[in-house]
Amino acid sequence: MPANKKPKPTAKIWLETEGQPILGKGGANILQTIKQQKNLKKTAQTLGMSYKYVWTYLKKMEKTLQQPIVNTQKGGKKGGGKTTLTPLGENLLKEFKRAENYVGEILEDEQYWMAIGLKISARNQIRGTVKNVEKGNVTASIKIEIQTPTTITAIISREAVEELNITTGDKVTAVIKATEVMIAKEK
Repeated sequence: MPANKKPKPTAKIWLETEGQPILGKGGANILQTIKQQKNLKKTAQTLGMSYKYVWTYLKKMEKTLQQPIVNTQKGGKKGGGKTTLTPLGENLLKEFKRAENYVGEILEDEQYWMAIGLKISARNQIRGTVKNVEKGNVTASIKIEIQTPTTITAIISREAVEELNITTGDKVTAVIKATEVMIAKEK
């Protein structure tokens, strides 16, 4: 590998239930296109797939979930029926996009990779001990005592506090960006 080409982490996202795959990138594209086109034939054409493939994919999902993903209406003699996502179909698409965006942000976030032990460019890192954790509905306030007689307060999401399992007395690192103070905890 050339020295100027650094490997980048990547990931493939799919949703599953009870170990059975339901929806991956291709399926999400099918659902998104159905949402836009409101027609199964046009969806297949837009995606360069056969109508049968798209129909079979949807039926496989529905069989796994035991619930409909799409609502279809026949279009008469010339076809052209209307196809829409059910609330479950909408929710699956939304969940897939949410997971894909979340993982995409993590893969691009060098500070996240620093938090799991990889080198990043951020140099404003201060180690300290958590003295107080106050959880609100959405955010949490973490008070960190550092060697110099000072305490840093970071406002981070409640979800981050819970995912990192931050509690009073933990040893953490404050990673200071120009716009925020982030918290990292060694595993």
